[in-house]
Amino acid sequence: MPAAPLPLRDGLDPTRVRMPEIATGATVLEYLCARFPQDAARLTEKVAGGEIVDAAGVHIDSATVARPRADIYLYRDPPVEPTVPFSLDVLHRDENLLVVDKPHFLATTPRGAYVARSALVLLRRRFDLPELSPAHRLDRLTAGVLVFTVRQQARRPYQELFAQRTITKQYEAIAPLAHELRFPLTVRSRIVKERGVLQAVEVPGEPNAETLVDLIDTVGSYGLYRLHPRTGKTHQLRVHLCSLGIPIVGDNFYPSFREVAGDDYSDPLRLLARSIEFVDPLTGLIRRFESNRSLDPPAAQPSSP
Repeated sequence: MPAAPLPLRDGLDPTRVRMPEIATGATVLEYLCARFPQDAARLTEKVAGGEIVDAAGVHIDSATVARPRADIYLYRDPPVEPTVPFSLDVLHRDENLLVVDKPHFLATTPRGAYVARSALVLLRRRFDLPELSPAHRLDRLTAGVLVFTVRQQARRPYQELFAQRTITKQYEAIAPLAHELRFPLTVRSRIVKERGVLQAVEVPGEPNAETLVDLIDTVGSYGLYRLHPRTGKTHQLRVHLCSLGIPIVGDNFYPSFREVAGDDYSDPLRLLARSIEFVDPLTGLIRRFESNRSLDPPAAQPSSP
């Protein structure tokens, strides 16, 4: 993807919008207002203020005709968001990497209603790092070790480590005890997550997801489990523990979805990215980063699993 003609603003990248496939004679402003009618007034203001540009950085005015498949760029107005009331702690920082201990409820990158409430935007603003980029992602509800690259030149080598599964990851989770299971055990299955569908599902077929699960401690009727994912499918750990009959405490997706308000922090998903280890592609050194967070068992004990 070509570089955007606008710089970051307050930690946020500009938004790219592609014009229609076929010429209609409509202006860029008319197309934008028809596509985003709820924002028509603000879009008109942005055009009048010279805030919308084409891929060459030329300002769009009210008479600019929409060219087929042309890209235009603008800054979206961030939603009004409450602050996530948990700290985003730095574990390590050097010229290439920024590693943080992400709290529950904080998104990794801006998405949907979570724009300012994302680790990427908060860290760009805090440290004035416009080229900061995630080397991988954690779900909003998962806490723990999260790795960012600081410089654009360092981005590809570290992202390829995660893409090629050459990272050793260790997670911890709190879930009910299952006395009929013998640990450690390995779960293998085929997991499919369709776009626009909230839950991932296990389906028949060649396994594409594998997790080593071990029980390392007990707290009443709950167990503290260590999880080693050998693949990286969406919601893999949550799906695999649920398939064992021990869904992770605080999981509002599995085994069934339940609505939780965006500002309800009372029952976090008890899933923690405890550590990440890898051979640094730029220095050849072994890197290991470990979370300082802990998982709290629920106040109430469940019935026997």
